[in-house]
Amino acid sequence: MDQAEKTMHDNLHKNTGKTLEQWVQLVKKENFEKHGQIINFLKEKHAFTHGFANLVAHKAKGSDAGSVENKDELIEKQYKGKEHFIPLYDKLMKEILSFGKDIEVAPKNAYVSLRRKKQFALLQPATKTRFEVGIILKGQEPKGILEEIKAANAMCSHKINLSGESDVTPEVMQWLKAAYDKAN
Repeated sequence: MDQAEKTMHDNLHKNTGKTLEQWVQLVKKENFEKHGQIINFLKEKHAFTHGFANLVAHKAKGSDAGSVENKDELIEKQYKGKEHFIPLYDKLMKEILSFGKDIEVAPKNAYVSLRRKKQFALLQPATKTRFEVGIILKGQEPKGILEEIKAANAMCSHKINLSGESDVTPEVMQWLKAAYDKAN
């Protein structure tokens, strides 16, 4: 468990009076089939923020990076039927990892989270034709290829949609580097 996850665990207990394990047990008793059902339950019935609800949902479903022995399995699952995006993902990762040695790569079921002291981006093969780069740059005006995400409780503040390797331009990398720098 990295420091960010340990802090989340500690804060969950401090804020709710229950440990992560207690929340996972409570959620499992509800027999939810989907990740989103767990998130909605925790937000609506227990006033969770999205981050804490997401943490409990991943742990309850065993879909977080820490619950999977082979992290490559999560990435393989993400790209099933979307294999044409693997070169794009590889190119982005090579560039992003050159930003510094302090980047934690945390695969989830549907995306890869990129964190420093806190999350700064996520990479997701969203559909068969759209690869989404989620970026956390709160307060940044959208411009160029950077689109603002207006959904309530979204993990990222902005996104960039890509369709292939050739879309990985200096502008894409500048936005990712800005988010990386801000996550220090």
